[in-house]
Amino acid sequence: MKFRSLLCAVVVCLLLVPAMAVAGAKYKKEYKMSVVVGPKLPWGAGATKFADLVRERTDGRINIKVYTSSSLMAGKQTNEFLIHRQGVAEFCFASTINWSTTIKPLNVFNLPFFFPDYKALDAVTQGDVGKDLTEMLKAKGVTVLAWGENGFREITNSKRAIKTPADLEGLKVRVVGTPIFIDTMKALGANPVNMNWGDAQVAFQQGVVDGQENPVVAIEIPVKIWQFHQYATIWRYVIDPLMLTVNNKAMASFTAEDQSIIRQAAVEAADEQRWIVRKGLIAPDLSALETLRQNGMEVVELDEKARSAFRAKTTAVYQKWTDVIGADLVKKAEAAIAASR
Repeated sequence: MKFRSLLCAVVVCLLLVPAMAVAGAKYKKEYKMSVVVGPKLPWGAGATKFADLVRERTDGRINIKVYTSSSLMAGKQTNEFLIHRQGVAEFCFASTINWSTTIKPLNVFNLPFFFPDYKALDAVTQGDVGKDLTEMLKAKGVTVLAWGENGFREITNSKRAIKTPADLEGLKVRVVGTPIFIDTMKALGANPVNMNWGDAQVAFQQGVVDGQENPVVAIEIPVKIWQFHQYATIWRYVIDPLMLTVNNKAMASFTAEDQSIIRQAAVEAADEQRWIVRKGLIAPDLSALETLRQNGMEVVELDEKARSAFRAKTTAVYQKWTDVIGADLVKKAEAAIAASR
């Protein structure tokens, strides 16, 4: 009887070994993850955190290598969605801004002066709008695992303090190449200049470009923006959520257990990354703004009344891009923001 049991066990093992080998063969030695920024910024560090968690929790079965600084797309950030969809990069930690030129509804996050605070943003990404966008992207070949954040984009310049729309008149402001950003700056009377960040820093030094807009903790403090600009205005004109994503086919190639590990790691890494970029920017802790002041910058913080003047100047942009994004999606976002107040 014991011999028969032992023989059965051996047969079962022999049957299972080929099946396990086939399952293991489906996994690649390396999975690529695309990030458009460097590894030392909170955004890049969040991607590394995710890759590390997945590697540790799968005992090395899933080895994700993070490719930073847009290296997988030859520096052209707006190509990221395409290479992700094609599977060139199985994973991404991506900005909605960079994908919004291809996925138009993502421009909901680019609507000028739309999100008053982080609570409003969370209501949108974690609510029906977030679900709609997730379903939309899944239909195009990409699964959203978690929402991270680059932060509210605040403006700095070398000419003068910006307190009213009139203060922007004639200023040359470096912006990303997304059309809605250019429309917004023009509506406010500024001259938008699209250039990559490396060229922009040279342009600041030479006085060819006067200002720029970027998140404080995620970009401005790490690059020491005070080297170029004396004035900063906290106006929260646009928010920059990040999406931690995986190619659908790549995700389907993993076991159910490993898919669960990937999802949990994504949520943990994105939550930590989001907390880092908000730190020092939510009252009573405004230490990030104090860092700017301590380095010689004049910091203007706009209240809702002051922001309303800027919002009024960009009404035409809001209306134009609502049609591009989809009126129903914008209405859902408006309702979520109103409910969060």
